[in-house]
Amino acid sequence: MGIFSLDPGQLARCAQLRGLARQHLAPLAEKGEPGRVNRPLVAELGRLGLLERLFTSGALDLCLMRESLAQESTEAETALALQGLGAHPVHAYGTDAQRDRWLPGVRAGRMVAAFALSEPGAGSDAAALELRATQEPPRQGRGELRDQPRRDEHSPPRRWLLSGEKTWISNAPEADFYTVFARTGEPGTRAGGVTAFLVPADRPGLTGTPLDMLSPHPIGTLTFDGVPVTEDDVLGEPGGGFRVAMNTLNLFRPSVGAFAVGMAQAALDATLAHTARREAFGGPLKDLQTVAHQVADMALRVESARLMVYAAASAYDEGADGVPRRAAMAKLLATETAQHVVDTAVQLHGARALRRGHLLEHLYREVRAPRIYEGASEVQRAIIARELYKEEAR
Repeated sequence: MGIFSLDPGQLARCAQLRGLARQHLAPLAEKGEPGRVNRPLVAELGRLGLLERLFTSGALDLCLMRESLAQESTEAETALALQGLGAHPVHAYGTDAQRDRWLPGVRAGRMVAAFALSEPGAGSDAAALELRATQEPPRQGRGELRDQPRRDEHSPPRRWLLSGEKTWISNAPEADFYTVFARTGEPGTRAGGVTAFLVPADRPGLTGTPLDMLSPHPIGTLTFDGVPVTEDDVLGEPGGGFRVAMNTLNLFRPSVGAFAVGMAQAALDATLAHTARREAFGGPLKDLQTVAHQVADMALRVESARLMVYAAASAYDEGADGVPRRAAMAKLLATETAQHVVDTAVQLHGARALRRGHLLEHLYREVRAPRIYEGASEVQRAIIARELYKEEAR
């Protein structure tokens, strides 16, 4: 198992994606307001058919999409990725009614999705969720929630009230619907007591507040004050939400690495161009051995991270063993590599790279967050070690 080079068709698609990003997506991204959902950009992703590909592609193709877009427009890449992260649980675990109601709008770029897992006290430790789903007894004759067809019209669906808070949620509070993970079991049950719900943004009791973050895409806090949901809103099975969350993250973690590789490649390309033309000490910077060696090290790290991302994505597509370990390794190596490469690129560019509007100033702000979200680097190391010892014990 393993991919060590892309075939001509894959290379051509990557080049096409970079061209689409330059021509159609980057101009719309530049017009967006930091910290707000850029709906024209999301709509253009839909018009170009890129959002549709989120649901028809494997993990490797998702990585190639994210890497290619990131080289030209990190905003476009992030808008695409957040649509996928928020809507994948609906695609993979939703009922036919849920898919028919929500996914066409996501594919077309008309509806914005969000993945609501993190909480003030449960970020890295996803099994420690405190958002409560308190079950109510069935109420005969009570009006149904909007857009929720009952599974059995002779038996009212189970009903819960969600109470608590989610935070660090990308696309909140502007998304049209949220994949929300809440505790339906006793607190001591941890992972086994979590259920995934599809919650429309207009549900009574659901409010949100934007957070002012370093990253330019929207991130916010959601407050659930007795938000009503029923079994028609459940994604998967009651009590099976942790599996929904982890399987979604296993798919998207390698592609977070691909996003990081795309940023690192953009920084490397900018550094190659700059050091080839910048004159210093009687010649171009590239003729200084210390500079040339740093550039060579950057290229080595980028290519190493890229290969690990492709290998992890291929393992997922093939259903191979060790997917959680490979996904964690790919995200860890790629995001740490991107941080190093972008930082080195800034150093080799000098003060010009710190000016607002410079590509590297933008990448320097963007590259930090992927080492934290979808599992911080420390969490990835814990996953890798856990999986290694699990394999050793077999």
